[in-house]
Amino acid sequence: MKNQTYRMTMLYDFYGELLTDRQKEFFDLYYNEDLSLSEIAENNGISRQGVRDVIVRAEGIMQEIEDKTGLIKRFLSMQGSLNQILEAAGEIKTINYRQYENPAIDSCVARITDAVAALKE
Repeated sequence: MKNQTYRMTMLYDFYGELLTDRQKEFFDLYYNEDLSLSEIAENNGISRQGVRDVIVRAEGIMQEIEDKTGLIKRFLSMQGSLNQILEAAGEIKTINYRQYENPAIDSCVARITDAVAALKE
């Protein structure tokens, strides 16, 4: 994946609900709200190391689940495949418009495009 923050936020999107409330809170403050460990510690009356331990533990839990399930890897792969399908559908539509003007082909392309859009939601 692109970088550590992106990877962690993807893990959180997929597996965040498996964390404790405290892990979710600290993780969100650190990665999404961009607070420093010191700021989180001060706001919660614990040490900076305590905050770091909670976040590292949360990262480890989510990474372990991803290693076992591979959901994010499959999701990203599927997104690439869906983009290729959309691209091919667009090419078919263009060819149909330029050469055939067949409404049945346009209808099929629309159904493909709608199905891909539904899968991407």
